[in-house]
Amino acid sequence: MTSRPEGSDEGGSRAEPESLVCARCGTRAEGPQPTWTFSVEKGIRQYFCDACSRENLRAIEGRLDSAWW
Repeated sequence: MTSRPEGSDEGGSRAEPESLVCARCGTRAEGPQPTWTFSVEKGIRQYFCDACSRENLRAIEGRLDSAWW
């Protein structure tokens, strides 16, 4: 894994918590969600809620993009 030259992958601190939206079902959550799955597909960050992550675990482990689920 490579870090950005600034030393942070986030590019600095944020004043407000990031609002996460599940890329599959649209569930919203405020701030970090330790049970959510993070993916980078075609250079785009995508988050998946714990329910969608559990339902598609085999595809995630097989490294299939979410379009294949």
